[in-house]
Amino acid sequence: MKTVTLATCNLNQWAMDFKGNLERVIESINIAKSKGAKYRLGPELEICGYGCEDHFLEQDTMLHCWQSLAVILKDPELTKDMLVDVGMPVLHKNVRYNCRIILLNQRIYLIQPKKAMAMDGNYREGRWFTPWIKPRVVETFYLPRIISQIVGQNECQIGDAIISTFDTAISSETCEELFTPNSPHIQMGLDGVEIFTNGSGSHHQLRKLDTRVDLIRSATSKSGGIYLYSNQQGCDGGRLYYDGSCMIMINGDCVSQGSQFSLVDIEVITATVDLEDVRSVRASFMARCAQANLTQEFPRVRCPIQLTHIDYCHPPDRVIHINYNTPAEEIGFGPACWLWDYLRRSGLSGYFLPLSGGADSAATAAIIGIMCQLVILDVGKGNKQVLKDAQRITNSPEDYKPTDPREFASRLFFTAYLGSKNSSKETRDRAREIAKDIGSIHKEVDIDDISQSFNDAFSQITKKQPQFRAFGGTPRENLALQNVQARTRMVLSYHLASLLLWEQGRPGSLLVLGSANCDESLRGYMTKYDCSSADINPIGGMSKIDLRSFIDWAGNFRDMKSILSVLSATPTAELEPITETYTQSDEIDMGMTYEELSTFGKLRKVNRCGPVSMFERLVADWPHLEPSVVAEKVKRFFYYYAINRHKLTTLTPSYHAEGYSPDDNRYDHRQFLYNSKWDVQFETIDKIVLRLTQRPQLKNTVNCPNQASLTQQ
Repeated sequence: MKTVTLATCNLNQWAMDFKGNLERVIESINIAKSKGAKYRLGPELEICGYGCEDHFLEQDTMLHCWQSLAVILKDPELTKDMLVDVGMPVLHKNVRYNCRIILLNQRIYLIQPKKAMAMDGNYREGRWFTPWIKPRVVETFYLPRIISQIVGQNECQIGDAIISTFDTAISSETCEELFTPNSPHIQMGLDGVEIFTNGSGSHHQLRKLDTRVDLIRSATSKSGGIYLYSNQQGCDGGRLYYDGSCMIMINGDCVSQGSQFSLVDIEVITATVDLEDVRSVRASFMARCAQANLTQEFPRVRCPIQLTHIDYCHPPDRVIHINYNTPAEEIGFGPACWLWDYLRRSGLSGYFLPLSGGADSAATAAIIGIMCQLVILDVGKGNKQVLKDAQRITNSPEDYKPTDPREFASRLFFTAYLGSKNSSKETRDRAREIAKDIGSIHKEVDIDDISQSFNDAFSQITKKQPQFRAFGGTPRENLALQNVQARTRMVLSYHLASLLLWEQGRPGSLLVLGSANCDESLRGYMTKYDCSSADINPIGGMSKIDLRSFIDWAGNFRDMKSILSVLSATPTAELEPITETYTQSDEIDMGMTYEELSTFGKLRKVNRCGPVSMFERLVADWPHLEPSVVAEKVKRFFYYYAINRHKLTTLTPSYHAEGYSPDDNRYDHRQFLYNSKWDVQFETIDKIVLRLTQRPQLKNTVNCPNQASLTQQ
């Protein structure tokens, strides 16, 4: 038996917070040492934080990273008899690389640059870093004076190499490299590497964890090996939440797993594994042995350390089942942790939410409620950092210890029902009950006088008085009267957020929460600069379908029964007068259902479909509809997408959770001025419809059910 204890971690790093980042890195090293680990792995770019973006282009960032590394090397205990693997940017021959740095006994043994840059979705690594595309090549790196003066070392190796200890071989692959078809672990495993490490900066997305786990499992299940995965966890200053889930696997089996969502800043996990288990699997797989015999050798950097235990008091850890959260749980816990990080790091004193009594604002309120529950849970576990943050945010004395989530919510969460003459008693009552269930300080305000003042001003200028459609007004008048109500709510929300704490005699102000969902943003079904405009939006990257399942889960399992009532209510903006013959409905207004919108969104972004390819796909996927009906739906979607795309340039920063998010700022880069006629695209669709109609054997044969009118509402 050749057992070795290894450590990996989740760290809640913050871009450009060099002091805090260094403290968390050092604490994780100390925890790993206290657990008897001989190797400690940290997240990608942990010294500066993964999300520095264009700050990577600044030489100051490089300077502060070396300063932080110097502090680690200067302490003789931190790297004593333990390999410490940290992530930071390095400039070599005037080329910037995303690197792993291997430390042992106050020396740098290897700098290993990342070989494949993440350049899709939210990632733009190629903007700041160059991949190391010289396989099996190492060069001499001359260390900066700040390092050489401390440790007396002037140079080290940089490049594509393997760390060789007295008893095993180790090598790194960083985040994206795991996702590439020809991952480094393949060739390195054939060349004898037994321990693979992956310091990652991987963000949360609904249903993504199983993909990541499958890749880690496959890295060692086919050819044997040990795999350590480390990740950031938390909001590091942007729209992404890094969802931790550090883990250790051996031969495809998990032996240790960290949390996916947590308020803990530093989480270190360890596992004791047997190198003989790897060697036995590999040596008995003869086809692998033949391939290994043909593998070109990698350069090796010798590290004078023995990782294996010399006694028999460290048995291997047993295999465990990997814990997965359901999508509803992910929506509850991920944004809740993101909101807590954002709040405590913003320096403000709470959140304000316009609570309409509808599903979206109810879901947002429920996420705040879960945030408060998580705070109470961590305080109860003795998390001093969470307690300290809770006291500071709520301006409470040092002897205050929150024990009830509703009481805690009343100190930092404020809601208001901003009603009008078009609002219903049902939504007003629902908002009041939801606020009570969550624990927020709730206000009720009527906005009619404010909205009417804008109309009166218009009448003074033009001598005309716009009317709603229900009272004979034109579509333009009707839309303008809806928009002025929506924008009034936005302005009033910010005014209340500035002064509600002042009303209580408390210092500070509140962050304004938005609650527009991903589907409505994609369709443009919102007023520009209405209540969708806020400081941050925890549900802006989520579909209406997923939000409904979250509301059902939160109502039944998180002690928030009141929010269940929104599930049976018709989604409505309540911006038009309710008459005996007309009640405003979101889906009728949009001319499409939320299920259809979700389908359109996934095809547009995830499957990269334009109008024609989307139509061709849906003709096959929706056999219950005639091709002409499918064509009209696709055209309608792309028409409204085109005319409303400009709204997405001003979207409130939202928690990224969905693969078809329309976020214009970081994720979905497209023009915002379109030819909404889509002349060639729609003409091509018409030709296909005509061809299908003229060839009955290719037509969908199911009778078309009654459809809602597709004319503009």
